[in-house]
Amino acid sequence: MRWFITAFKKYAVFKGRARRKEYWMFMLVVYIVYGVLGGLGFATRMPIFVVGLVIALLVFALPTLAVTVRRLHDSGLSGWLILIGFAPTIGMVALTTFCCTKSNEGANKYGPNPKAVPAVA
Repeated sequence: MRWFITAFKKYAVFKGRARRKEYWMFMLVVYIVYGVLGGLGFATRMPIFVVGLVIALLVFALPTLAVTVRRLHDSGLSGWLILIGFAPTIGMVALTTFCCTKSNEGANKYGPNPKAVPAVA
């Protein structure tokens, strides 16, 4: 949960770098929330869960973009590569692959290596 909170605190920070752990733990919590709200909405046919899902989508939209851009920066890639995710199928596969790649050792043009910097609690 610490990694989710760390990523959520930087909800609109598009500069810097994000470790793989920070990115994937954030995405795990986001997709669990989406799955629970969507599943409950589908199973119960109650519109409150659909409204909750829409609100969750809106709340998590900007933080998801920010942590993805920072994750791309950690691999030494431009944050603009996030736009490749809009290409059907192949774009999401490519973006997921970019987010899975290992960090650049040491500092790069986007900042110091977050593994070398103590995590903010």
